Amino acid sequence: MIATAELQLIPLGEGVSVREKIGRVVDLLSDHDLIIETHAMGTNIEGKMIDILAAIGEIHAVLHSEGSTRLISYIKLETRTDKVPSLEAKRL
Repeated sequence: MIATAELQLIPLGEGVSVREKIGRVVDLLSDHDLIIETHAMGTNIEGKMIDILAAIGEIHAVLHSEGSTRLISYIKLETRTDKVPSLEAKRL
């Protein structure tokens, strides 16, 4: 099932700037067969729902293994039955 999602990942206890950690998140997402678009407050993702969820799980596992103590992810996930959702179709 194809889905679109918005991921906002917040590493807590990492100091004022989390730029390096978010860059790592984007790198990890890029390793998957997903369409990603970053923006100021998160990342839009398009792909198979199972792949999106697996990528988010991997991100948590990798960042924890690299020393992040606490991670919070806000995920908006959309699936449709009337048509295939896409990031392209959501652009204004």
